[in-house]
Amino acid sequence: MSAVLANKRGSAVSEDNDSAGSRDFPLDRPRKATIQDVADLAGVSTGTVSNTINRPHVVRRATREAVERAIRELGFVPNQQASVLAGAASHVIGLVVLDIASPFYMQAARAVERAANEAGHMVVLCNSENNPTREAELLRMLNTHHVRGVILAPASEVNHLDPGWIASQESPIVFLDDENTTEDCSVCVDHVAGASLAARHLIATGRDRLAFVGDPDGPHQFAQRFQGVRNALVEADLPSTSLRAVRVPGIGLQDGLLAADQLLERELPSGILCGNDMMAFGVYRGLTRAGVRIPDDAALIGYDDVDFAADWVVPLTSVRQPTYELGYQAAQLLLRHSGGDPDHQHQQLVLQPELIVRSSTDPGAR
Repeated sequence: MSAVLANKRGSAVSEDNDSAGSRDFPLDRPRKATIQDVADLAGVSTGTVSNTINRPHVVRRATREAVERAIRELGFVPNQQASVLAGAASHVIGLVVLDIASPFYMQAARAVERAANEAGHMVVLCNSENNPTREAELLRMLNTHHVRGVILAPASEVNHLDPGWIASQESPIVFLDDENTTEDCSVCVDHVAGASLAARHLIATGRDRLAFVGDPDGPHQFAQRFQGVRNALVEADLPSTSLRAVRVPGIGLQDGLLAADQLLERELPSGILCGNDMMAFGVYRGLTRAGVRIPDDAALIGYDDVDFAADWVVPLTSVRQPTYELGYQAAQLLLRHSGGDPDHQHQQLVLQPELIVRSSTDPGAR
């Protein structure tokens, strides 16, 4: 007795039972359920099954429940891309960030995923590596796959994306930690206020020679934070020469080590504010290796208040961003923005940071 199989090129071949061990796949592998199978089991048309999956609000409740039971019983998996091409809304959200190794972006991504999951959606996480060319290619690819929309943390070399270009995108865009323009949906943090809080704290504790670690001409967040420090100096009637910018190319721990080398080349400032916590960790390592005591010789402040800032060698004072809320609200905005409501109004949400004081600026703090 022989069986008929399809070879790898799709042609039929005959095979005896004795040679069954050479088969490329088992004959008894279960066939995937089709939309016709679901329709037959539920006693409805394939069009009704399609509507139940893609436009459930147009299907009567009893019919919809019958179709849903059939789908569960058969283990039917709808073809999402085919549904989207047929006009249904995608259940996939794109998230493009500058650096997937950043604890800040990972915490924001967890919040985006939580909000998306609650709405029955999934998230595709993409890393632009802070490169505008790569960012544009990722957006093109996400559009090609007909995602429902994109949450974008723009590359720092792009100050504002052209509104005409944004409007031309197939997928709606919501900006994460970036305001862009009032014509777009966005969720950001008041970084000027956050850095001002940090600088006021340093000045109030007697530190009046300050350094800002990060490139004020780079990420717009750093420009805003640098401005916040300058504002605090003006409020305290301190001269502009009281502030030194220590410019480094990136935003990671290694960049903090580079900044520490620069700080040690000149008179050490009494207070150091870093553009983020990762750079603050690098500054700490570089300074302490050179014998600098934190906070006795120099007070150190980070920004973001990532999960392990409190558990650093000397617990790090940091400006806490509402990072989880930032990601969650961005996802909520995107779901509303991409919902097809003709009366949708773009929103620009601005969240407020807070200063968390620890031992790196106050020996008595924990």
